Amino acid sequence: MSRIGKKPIEVPKGVTVVVTGGHVSVTGPKGELKFPLRPEVDVKLVGATLTIGCRSEDRVARALQGTARAVLANMIVGVSKGYEKKLEINGVGFEAALEGKTLVLKLGFNRPVRFPVPTTVTVETPIPTVLLIKGIDNQQVGAVAAAIRKLRKPEPYKGKGIKYAEEVIKRKAGKAFASGGGA
Repeated sequence: MSRIGKKPIEVPKGVTVVVTGGHVSVTGPKGELKFPLRPEVDVKLVGATLTIGCRSEDRVARALQGTARAVLANMIVGVSKGYEKKLEINGVGFEAALEGKTLVLKLGFNRPVRFPVPTTVTVETPIPTVLLIKGIDNQQVGAVAAAIRKLRKPEPYKGKGIKYAEEVIKRKAGKAFASGGGA
């Protein structure tokens, strides 16, 4: 089993962590995030070190300890540095544009796809074929990026669609043209 839950988290300068009852609140220069604690998990702040413990030693409690530690570490990084996902749009005539808080995507359908951008993230289009999704909550940034990618997944023959910038699309050979010998 993973021992990630036992590792302490160092709280950087400019970030404040408040543990009250069943909630942990993390505030930094980019914003504030809150996390509700499960009853099996115990969080303590000593100086600039955050430690996560579990109240019992059963399997579920240890799993929740590791999950709480990972989420709290992501929250601290989010309020201090932020998260960013980059999406690329490939295909002839495929492009994206922002109209207020709505992302308008031309993806080869008979009309543009309109995607309402949640208030927890920001979407930028530096060029029409690149999307930058930024925010302080790692889960929200990933969920919005996945929802946008799902609108037109990259296909394996020409690679048309929306893909993550670091994603590699396995390409397939098209139909082989049979020559000669027909009936």
